[in-house]
Order: sequence, then structure tokens, then C-alpha cells
Amino acid sequence: MIKRVIFIRTGETEWNKRERWQGWVDVPLNANGKAQAAALARFIRHMGVKAIYSSDLRRAIETAEPIARETGLEPVYDVRLRERSVGLWQGLTMTEIRDWYGEEYQALLADRENYTIPSGESRADVRARVIEAFHEIMKQDRGETIAIVSHTTAIMTMLVDLIPTYDPTGVDLDNTSVTTIRCDDDGKWALVAVDDTLHLEDLPSSAVGELEEN
Repeated sequence: MIKRVIFIRTGETEWNKRERWQGWVDVPLNANGKAQAAALARFIRHMGVKAIYSSDLRRAIETAEPIARETGLEPVYDVRLRERSVGLWQGLTMTEIRDWYGEEYQALLADRENYTIPSGESRADVRARVIEAFHEIMKQDRGETIAIVSHTTAIMTMLVDLIPTYDPTGVDLDNTSVTTIRCDDDGKWALVAVDDTLHLEDLPSSAVGELEEN
């Protein structure tokens, strides 16, 4: 039975540094992101991970692959673990979105859960697919500890759904940060650690606000 889930945000990309919304754009890790992923993998290898699940976007694959090499595990890639699709806002900064899509941006702020970005998704859409994927992963039961490599909004959505008392307000997830939850004997999930970046002590990191779909 799966007792512990380790959520991992993807490594840094150039778009992260420029604070551009990535969504489903297949942006690769930059040099710092690759160094972050390597440091993460060395950290993860001691945590008893028995299975790796990952988004199929390139930045997620490039984060999962070093973990796979360190653990000898084969990642399982799942389109449902992708970041939120941000449609017409892909590649834009927050300032550009506010300036060019002012009315739509205000609608987003008014209903963050249900507002659908033009040609993209709502958070409710993300919630439906990532939770479906999570429950299917649980049924596979490949070991007590598993890792899920995903993205800011996708990870936050799963945390809020699984732990109703969790409040993500003001919480950011750094690139390759580790967030861990555990399941008690009653089947309830509890937060163990959030945004753990101890493995990045000697590397620069880039935290992007929770509103940004990265």
C-alpha cells in the first residue's frame, strides 16, 4: 500500500527566469535547471522511492530522467499530470496579461477555480484530470513511497483536494522542490513537508508565484 507521495516541481527553464507562463509549451530545462535536477536525484535516491510518475512535458521528463538513473526506475509519463493549459496566454508575462487581456484577467481573479483561460483550461479542469490520474496511480500500488513529477498548479490542486485543511495561500513552489504527504491508517493524507529545497543549498533557485502556470 502506498503510504508516502513525494511531489516534485520541475527544474528551472529560461521562461521561468523571464516569468513567462509556460502552460503546455515544451520548454526545456536550462543549465541551472539541469543542475537542480541532478542535485534532486542525488537527494531522492535515499528516500526509498519505488515508482516515478511524471508529466509528459519536456521540462518534467528532463527532471524525472536523473531520478530514474539514480534509482534504476522507469518513469511512467502521463499527459494528465501536465500543468494547466494557458491557451492564448502562453509565453506572456503577468504584466503582459494584465495589459493585453485586462478584462479576462479580472475575470480570472474573480473566479480562480472556474475561469477558463481563452483557448486553455480552468483550475477545475486541471483538478479533474490530475485527481483522476492520482487515484489511478494509487490503484497500481507499486510500493510504499512514490514520486510524482509535475508542475505548480497541478501539484497545488492535488494537495488541496487530498488535504482539505491545507491552505496554499502565499505558498510558492521552487523549481525541483520536494513536497511530501503521507497516508495514515484511516486513509487520510497529511502534509509532511512543503517546498523542501535543501538539496539546492549550493545552487540558485527561482520561485514563481502560484498564479503563474509553470
